[in-house]
Amino acid sequence: MDLEEARAVVAQQHHAVLATLRQDGTPQMSPVLAAVDAQGRVVVSTRRRAFKVRNLRRNPRAWLCVLPDGFYGRWLQVGGSVRIVELPEAMDGLVDYYRRVSGEHPDWDDYRAAMEREARVLLQIELISAGPDREG
Repeated sequence: MDLEEARAVVAQQHHAVLATLRQDGTPQMSPVLAAVDAQGRVVVSTRRRAFKVRNLRRNPRAWLCVLPDGFYGRWLQVGGSVRIVELPEAMDGLVDYYRRVSGEHPDWDDYRAAMEREARVLLQIELISAGPDREG
């Protein structure tokens, strides 16, 4: 599967499981919502103090298994290198992320305040790999 095809799937199917590597090399997995930004990066919102962020600070690689809403159906795995964007720099990206996943927010000031309160960061994943290329 080429990366453009993978981006198109992630842009439509937002449910995913994000895998990062713990210090001992074993996977740490988290359910997340993923989107694709205007630069073609897969983006995920999370809390600054989450284990996945700690793992990514140590080893900036991540993998996502992207699933359809109903679980069964088209799925894919993507992987890449991660940049962690913190507030205040992350705010515009967090707003864009919300719009891509959920549409317009009823109160953007409230949303921005929640991002600050929750100490949110934006994970930007530059895709390196995508698959599968066939059903198995």
